[in-house]
Amino acid sequence: MKKTLSLKGVGLGFLIVVLVLLVIYQKNLTRLYTAVTLYDKDKIVNNFLTMYESFNSTIIPASTQPSPFPVELKPLPDSFRVENQSMTLTAFLEDTQTTGLLVLKDGKIVYENYWLGHARDKQHISFSMAKSFISALMGIAIEEGFVTSIEEAVTDYVPELVGSGYEGVSIKDVLQMSSGVGFNEDYGDFNSDINRFSRATAFGTSLDEFSASLVREREPGTYHHYVSIDTQVLGMLLTRATGKSLTDYLSEKIWQPLGMEYQAFWLADDNAMELALGGLNVSLRDYAKLGWLYLYQGSWTDKNGDTQQIVPKQWVIDSTTADAAHLVAGENNPASSSSFGYGYQWWLPLGAEDEFAAQGIYDQYIYIDPDQKLVIVKNSANYRFTDKSLNWKAKHYAMFRAISEHFSKVQ
Repeated sequence: MKKTLSLKGVGLGFLIVVLVLLVIYQKNLTRLYTAVTLYDKDKIVNNFLTMYESFNSTIIPASTQPSPFPVELKPLPDSFRVENQSMTLTAFLEDTQTTGLLVLKDGKIVYENYWLGHARDKQHISFSMAKSFISALMGIAIEEGFVTSIEEAVTDYVPELVGSGYEGVSIKDVLQMSSGVGFNEDYGDFNSDINRFSRATAFGTSLDEFSASLVREREPGTYHHYVSIDTQVLGMLLTRATGKSLTDYLSEKIWQPLGMEYQAFWLADDNAMELALGGLNVSLRDYAKLGWLYLYQGSWTDKNGDTQQIVPKQWVIDSTTADAAHLVAGENNPASSSSFGYGYQWWLPLGAEDEFAAQGIYDQYIYIDPDQKLVIVKNSANYRFTDKSLNWKAKHYAMFRAISEHFSKVQ
């Protein structure tokens, strides 16, 4: 009898320990489960709309003086052409699991729609569109004197990176994804560096320490190689230089003055360091405001008609210019891993005249066509994104250009 009671006691004690561990590590388990199933066909849409609930996140409050765009809705074109073939626009939106699409023309919302559970007041993960927000903050930090010059080394501000692949690399080379640091950005490769980073994020481990673990692969400033951790390093630099979190700096310098309508969330590690490279969760309308700000070269006119320069004009010009051979768009540029051009965390599409864009994986876009006074924002949960044979990027830009041309003719 005593032995039976003893075994029952051990069993009960073991159960209590298990329950305590589950309570303690519940958040880690939730994060890990979300990370492992992030792109699963049956979960991807909900995951992209609720990332900030599964991971650590900070809150960027809505502006105290929200400034919505006026709305004057009009229909989209029926079709567009890509590679000499006609595609039905609505079918393409379905094919790419589009959750939200907004077209801003001449300062008015001329098209806005949501699908698959997305909504006007919901936040959708930015992925790498966040990089363009970081670029804007860098331009502001330089204007305010927190950073002296982009010719300085990132390690002048972030000494923790001494001994890593970033030692001695200029801020400019990091901005232009030309750091020379080795990195595998293939989301379809389970063991790639970016997927290792994603798993580290799931456990809440230090993003700073992961950044410091990377090594040099090429001479900085000679080859355009997309390394998401470059943006994480810029985030580290901004927090050291300004003495503020990325969340607070973004709120103060962009969210409040632009009259953002909704709160946003920024994924963070267990040390409250934000996922600078892609962790913003923002509403479709508020993504559009960054596009409109950059369309007007950093100048913003509020609902009262007052205008102020939010991001320095020259910074916007430099950010959307390929100023070296390895950054120029071209199908066979031997010094670039992409056919697209690149500025300071902004993409310059192949065949562009004045267009530029923020891009995120799984088809997130802020497309800007300055001479047409047009911005397009697209949120998606395209579970087939890694199938390169489907040429998603070319199709998206063909669609954007068709929409731009269509609204240039619609009265």
